[in-house]
Amino acid sequence: MTGPGPAAEGGPPHVVVLHRWRDQHAHYTEYLDHRACRVSYVTTALGRASVPAAAAAVSVVAATDALAEVRDAVEAHARRFGPVHRLVALNEGDLDTAAALRGELGLPGQRPDDLARFRDKLTMVAAVDAAGVRVPAYADAPDAGAVLAFAGEHGWPVVLKPRRGTASRGVAVLGGPADLDGLFDPAGAAGPGAEPHLVQSFVPAPVFHIDGLWTGDRLGPWRASRYVNTCREFTRGAFLGSVEVDDPLLLATLERFTAEVAAALGADAPWVFHLEAFVGTGPGDGPVPTFLEAGARVGGAEIPFVWREVHGVDLMAAAAAIQLGRPPAVPAARPGGTAGWLLLPLPVPPPCRVVGTEGGPPAGEGPYAQVVPAPGTVIPQVGGYEHVAARLRFRGASSREVEAAIVTTAASLRVHCEALAP
Repeated sequence: MTGPGPAAEGGPPHVVVLHRWRDQHAHYTEYLDHRACRVSYVTTALGRASVPAAAAAVSVVAATDALAEVRDAVEAHARRFGPVHRLVALNEGDLDTAAALRGELGLPGQRPDDLARFRDKLTMVAAVDAAGVRVPAYADAPDAGAVLAFAGEHGWPVVLKPRRGTASRGVAVLGGPADLDGLFDPAGAAGPGAEPHLVQSFVPAPVFHIDGLWTGDRLGPWRASRYVNTCREFTRGAFLGSVEVDDPLLLATLERFTAEVAAALGADAPWVFHLEAFVGTGPGDGPVPTFLEAGARVGGAEIPFVWREVHGVDLMAAAAAIQLGRPPAVPAARPGGTAGWLLLPLPVPPPCRVVGTEGGPPAGEGPYAQVVPAPGTVIPQVGGYEHVAARLRFRGASSREVEAAIVTTAASLRVHCEALAP
C-alpha cells in the first residue's frame, strides 16, 4: 500500500475520495496509506458512517453527483491540506463528477472525454461494433421519427433507453408505434428532461454479467454470472438474483467475448469492468453472446462482497489502484466455490420503514451472509441496489445448487414495510 506520488513542496500527497455507500463496499485504508497521505472524503449523510476513522477530514454533501456542491467541498479541503493530487471515485454514480473535477483541477486520471465510451451508450456500442463484436442493431433516437424509422428497418419490438442511464432507469421495450405515445415531448425529445436516447433491436435471450480486470493486454481475474430475472424486472417488483456460471463450454465462449470487448473499450489501458451481454443459442446449439453494455467500475449489488469473500479478490482495490496511477495487482482467484446473490425489492416505494420480516429458507439452505434491515430501519429514497428490502449472498459447489438456494430464499423470505412521506 503506497501513496499516489510525491506531493508539491515536499508535503504529504492530498487525495480526495468521493464516497456514497453506507456499507463497506470499499476498504479504502487497504488501498491507500492514510498516514503517509492526507486523505479527505466527500460523502453523504448515509455514507458518513462507513468513512474510515483515519480520514484527514470529511465533508458531507446532499449528493456526491451534485457537481457544484462537491466542487465547493473539494476546494475547502484543498485550502486546508494543499492542492489535490488524486481524486478517487469508485461508485458508478460518481464517475462523471470525478472526471469533471479532474478536468477542472488538471488532475491525472479519467477525464470526461476518456469516460465517454463508458458512459454514453451510443458511443460505447459503436466502439464495440467497430471492433467486430456482435451487438444489437442500434441508432441514435433524438425523436419519435427516428424510432419509427429504425423499427421500419429492423422490426418491432425495440428497446429505447437513455444514453447515459444506469440500473435500467428509463429503459422501455416498445412493441409497436402506439407504445411511443407519451414518450416524447411536443418538441420531439424523449424522456424526462429531454435527455438523449438510444434505440436498439430487442434481443430475446438471457442476460449475463461478466466482471473482472483487463490488465491492458489480457484478462486478469474474471467471473461470468447469469441473472435470475433481470434488472428491468427488479424495477417492477420482481426479485433480482445472480448465479455464477460453471459450464466449461459457455465459459470458454465468454472468455473470448470478454477479452474482445475489454480490448475494444480499454485499448492498452487497464480497467475494471462490469460487462453485460445477452447469451443466445447459435445454429449448432452453441452459446452466442451479444454485447449489451459495460461500465468501467466494479459491478454493483453484492458483486464486490462475493468476490472478496468467496474468491479472495478485491476488485475495488484494482479500481482504486488505477485511479491512483498505480498498476493494479492481478491476483489469482481462490480455487473452488460458486457464488451468487439475491436482492429483494421494497414492497412499497421509498422512503419507507421496515416493520417486520417473516419466513426464510430452511437451515443450511440459505445465504452465507445477509443484510436484512431490522424493524424500524428507514429505507431512504436514494435509489441504487444498496437500499433494498434485503441483500443476500450465497455460495455452493455448483451453479445449480446456488440457483436453487436463491430461488428458495426469494420465495420464502418476506420483508414488510410501511410508506413514509417523502
